[in-house]
Amino acid sequence: MESRDFEARHLETLDRDLGRFSNLEVATAYVARPMVGTGVALIFVIVAGLAAALFFGQTSNTLVVVVAAVFGAYMALNIGANDVANNMGPAVGANALTMGGAIAIAAIFESAGALLAGGDVVSTIAKGIIAPESMGSPQVFVWAMMSALLSSALWVNLATWVGAPVSTTHSVVGGVMGAGIAAAGFGAVSWGTMGAIAASWVVSPVLGGAVAAGFLWFIKSRIVYRDDKIAAARVWVPVLVGIMAGTFAAYLALKGLKSLIDLSLSAALLIGVAVGVAFWLGMIPVTRRQARGLENRNRSLKVLFGIPLIVSAALLSFAHGANDVANAVGPLAAIVQASGTGDFTHAVTIPVWVMIIGAFGISFGLFLFGPKLIRMVGSQITKLNPVRAYCVVLSAAITVILASWLGLPVSSTHIAVGAVFGVGFFREWHSERRMRKMRVAMPDRAEIAPEERRRRKLVRRSHFLTIIAAWIITVPAAAILSAVIFHGIGIIAG
Repeated sequence: MESRDFEARHLETLDRDLGRFSNLEVATAYVARPMVGTGVALIFVIVAGLAAALFFGQTSNTLVVVVAAVFGAYMALNIGANDVANNMGPAVGANALTMGGAIAIAAIFESAGALLAGGDVVSTIAKGIIAPESMGSPQVFVWAMMSALLSSALWVNLATWVGAPVSTTHSVVGGVMGAGIAAAGFGAVSWGTMGAIAASWVVSPVLGGAVAAGFLWFIKSRIVYRDDKIAAARVWVPVLVGIMAGTFAAYLALKGLKSLIDLSLSAALLIGVAVGVAFWLGMIPVTRRQARGLENRNRSLKVLFGIPLIVSAALLSFAHGANDVANAVGPLAAIVQASGTGDFTHAVTIPVWVMIIGAFGISFGLFLFGPKLIRMVGSQITKLNPVRAYCVVLSAAITVILASWLGLPVSSTHIAVGAVFGVGFFREWHSERRMRKMRVAMPDRAEIAPEERRRRKLVRRSHFLTIIAAWIITVPAAAILSAVIFHGIGIIAG
């Protein structure tokens, strides 16, 4: 008997020790995960520097190009960690994609967009932010671009750590502006361009939010609140998918593929209409087949919007890779050109090896550090389901095309996050409206206390204020940081 008791006590002790060991393993894995991510990122940055030394060749400026490649790789990692969340967040938040699936799709399509359609003349200098000739010499120009690259990367890194999705385009713009002012004074900056960019802080999220809210209202009125939801969905889901397909076709023709083929806005819109009609007709039998046997309730609608949401997120990633890779490697390409040829006043084209650094950097950044911002955009601002998330991604594409037509300089980040806010605020307004109608119909119903009404807000105000504040200070913060770094480089080099 005593031996059995001893054995039982021994086993209990062993179980406790194993439990502690298991908890220790979990805790160690939790602590080590960020360290592994940082380690892999550091290895990628070092490899980018070695690749720059290999492809650029041995010249007196090789060290400068290697340092610039390291900064460019660091910026690409931060773009992947911050910017890509805007495309994948809604699909993950709506449970249409798992986090792993979203990261895999985004990595593939971001890289494809960057490598296949990202070779446009993309230097931020060519966009008229500063006058390159005001720099005076290639050396000063290179210092300015390195300052812009490092400052924008540091700022996006800080924003990701805080949990604020910011515009990487605006970060680079602020960095170039700050370095330009430090190098050549305020007269070097095109203040008209900067004024238009400042206006986009308001235009981008408002347009994105309005379009997303409009689509959500349309879906609610035409499908969700109908007596026979499934019958209404059979009619309108093919139309909405056709709109989505046509919008993305026009978007990719106008923005994502402009380096392969140059199309006017009217030609891109004609392509969009043709593709949209084809998808509308093709989706009619598909939707009817999917709708068979579905119950007449809102939950059933998720089935019909799931696949279009995943496809649209993939297409947004392709277009994002084609366009925003320039934020990581545009200044790097300008440095490579100025260091190799001494030419810093003409348009800058991106060498293939530079583009590869940008494409792989975005993918690594997304894989290693992206989940935090994906969760923020997808679920922490407001609750998304497939219908609301579909409105967000469709709004992002439509708003970019509308802004291009109007000639407005907008940010894809501001549009996508603004669309999430638009959906959330529309839900708040709609909920309040229904409650007012209920109070009129049932005057004896107890009034909800003000604090309870505040608790029921569908958009988290803390995230809203944090993101808006980060948007407002992005350009000036990056500019100040860039000016400080420029003077620091001057002191070191001098």
